[in-house]
Amino acid sequence: MDNANQCLEVRCPIQFVLEIVGSKWAILILRELFAGSRRTHEFLEALPGISTKTLTARLRELESYGLVTRKVYAEVPPRVEYSLTQKGLEVQPVMMALKGLGEQWLQQEPCDCPMDPNALFGSESLSV
Repeated sequence: MDNANQCLEVRCPIQFVLEIVGSKWAILILRELFAGSRRTHEFLEALPGISTKTLTARLRELESYGLVTRKVYAEVPPRVEYSLTQKGLEVQPVMMALKGLGEQWLQQEPCDCPMDPNALFGSESLSV
């Protein structure tokens, strides 16, 4: 059996990861979380075009896969913050590769998006 057929018969790891982070908005939500915890309104400001309903659905998906954690504070009005888990942080090298490829294809200078490895969580960021 060749490798392509074997990958079709068992769960393809690439397909599995893309099912998680490949849905519309998921990768951009993760990008925003690399700069630190975020509240719903911060996502909505940073991601023009995403609806509250879609944002909530994507955050729940990412939470169900263990990439994002949701913290509810006992305050009035309620305050909810989202942050990356250790599993979510493991996406950093892939995101950095995508960022570099995008800059190369766009032939532009590096951007200052939240994926700067030197700005991520100080010393907690993963090495690339």
